[in-house]
Parts: sequence; C-alpha cells; structure tokens
Amino acid sequence: MRPKKMSMAVKDENKMAVDVAAWAFNIVTSVGIIIVNKALMATYGFSFATTLTGMHFATTTLMVFFLKWLGHIQNSQLPWSERLKFVLFANFSIVGMNVSLMWNSVGFYQIAKLSMIPVSCFLEIVLDNVRYSRDTKLSILVVLLGVAICTVTDVSVNTKGFVAAFIAVWSTALQQYYVHYLQRKYSLGSFNLLAHTAPIQATSLLLLGPFCDYWLTDKRVDAYNYTSLSLFFIVLSCTIAIGTNLSQFICIGRFTAVTFQVLGHMKTILVLILGFLFFGKEGLNLHVVFGMGVAIVGMIWYGNASSQPGGKERIPPPTVVKPEKHMLLPTELDEKV
Repeated sequence: MRPKKMSMAVKDENKMAVDVAAWAFNIVTSVGIIIVNKALMATYGFSFATTLTGMHFATTTLMVFFLKWLGHIQNSQLPWSERLKFVLFANFSIVGMNVSLMWNSVGFYQIAKLSMIPVSCFLEIVLDNVRYSRDTKLSILVVLLGVAICTVTDVSVNTKGFVAAFIAVWSTALQQYYVHYLQRKYSLGSFNLLAHTAPIQATSLLLLGPFCDYWLTDKRVDAYNYTSLSLFFIVLSCTIAIGTNLSQFICIGRFTAVTFQVLGHMKTILVLILGFLFFGKEGLNLHVVFGMGVAIVGMIWYGNASSQPGGKERIPPPTVVKPEKHMLLPTELDEKV
C-alpha cells in the first residue's frame, strides 16, 4: 500500500509541475507578445492587427509542418466540419475584438472582455453539465471585480459597438470551449489540434486580413513603410506567437476555458505593470494597485476552491434503465382473459 501511495504522490507532483510550467509558458509568451505588438503599433505605426494575426498563424503552421516532417507530431483525424467550425469561431473572435476596440470606449471594451468568464461558465454548464460550488462562483466574482477596478475607466456604449462586442465575446468563448472539447472528444494533443487548424486560419486571415484592416484603419498593409526595425519586431512577434498559440491550446486542454480565463487575468495585471515600466504612460495609482490585489486574492481563492471536491465538477448524465419486458406465462394469460 505504501509504494502505491508514494507513486500517486509523485504523479500528483509531476502533474502540478507540468501545470505550473504550462501556465508560466502561456503568461510569458502572452505578455511578451502584447509588449512587442504594442511597440510595433505605437512606435512603428504597424496598425494591421488582423493581417499580423494571419502572419502569426502562418509562422505557427511552418513550425507544425517542420515538427511533423521530423516525426514529432503523429498523424491524427479531425473532421473538416469540426475544423471549419473552429476556424469560424476563432476568426470571428479576432475580427470581433478588433472591431469592438475601434467602436467602443476602452472601458466598455474591458467590460466585454470580462464578460467572457460568465459566458464561458454558461457554456460549460449547458454543454458539459458542469456544476460550480458557492466558493468557486464567489471567487470568480472577486476576480472580475478586481480586474474591473484595474482596467475599467470611461464607459460609453453605442448600438454597433455593442453588437461587435457581443459577437466578439461569444465567438471567443466558443473558440476556447471548442479547444477543450475537440481535444477531449478526438483525443488530440495540442500540436495535433494546431496542425489541423493553424493552416486554415493562416490562409483565411492572410486573405481577408488586409481588407479588414483597410476597413478598420483606412490604411493599406502593402503601402506601409517597412524598415529593418519594424521587420525585426514583426518577425519577433511571429516567433513569440508560436509559443502563445501552443500554450493556449496546452492550458485549455489541461484545464478548461473558464480556468484559462480566470487565471489568465494575471496577464492583464502583468501587462499593466510592464506597461508602466516600459512605456511610462499607464500610471499605477492607488486604485489600480488595490484592484490588482483584489484580483490576485480572487485568483488564489479560485485555484483553491475549484480544486476542492465539488468545487467544479462535471455531472455525468443520468443513465436511463430500460424496463425489462415481462413475459406472461400461459397461466397468467388465462387469468387475464
């Protein structure tokens, strides 16, 4: 019995180590790409966000094909209908977020991003029959409150901005839910899912991205004045994006979309701090620091509450037992006549 307990303890420790490494990988690459893209757009005027995302997925596709050629990624199956649904959700998420940022105030844009957590919870409850404990629900509310204090300032809304935010939030929540769903249903690893979806996303975004960016910015990507420094930042952004895309699939595959959203707000806090350190424009005043503290407390509470028995669990559907047909004996038939 003792060696068995020790082996289980070692397994738990190994799982925790991998979980922490996955989160650290995602946070480092996500924060890194935000800082690089901010420098690229603010300093060098490269405002073509949709086309840049297409470049990200093109680079990721090259990496996946290279690993497949080396034999590190095994062949797997994913129906084309599932691939197209996933890419549709993902592309609507990317374009929707860009349009929402353009048509809404920064405050309403941040509120829309925060609403992804309750939407993701709703999807898990309806589609996966997941149930949350009271502490888990309260911890999510604390995270939302803390991040709102940090980021939400002016809030103004208009009809077209609201529609853009609505599409962006639901498509993002569906895309992240689908990452976990497809990996679970088809037993796909993160690399396998990227191999199936990245080429389609890269092709569609590189074809539609320039038109979408022209509509949003009134500027043409082919008319941009490319310099050695701007090209360096574009290549750096694409390189980091490989890690960002992969780590997102790893984290959502290992956990769920809700956990990814809740703990992912640590990236928001780090971006605020690094923005202050590198760019000096976003001041860390008292209420922002207070909001960070509240959000961090909520994240720690969520991690503890959701890991407890019953904190967050999938309820299996009830098994329907078919009643056995009772065969009537000849004597019973006589009695019934």
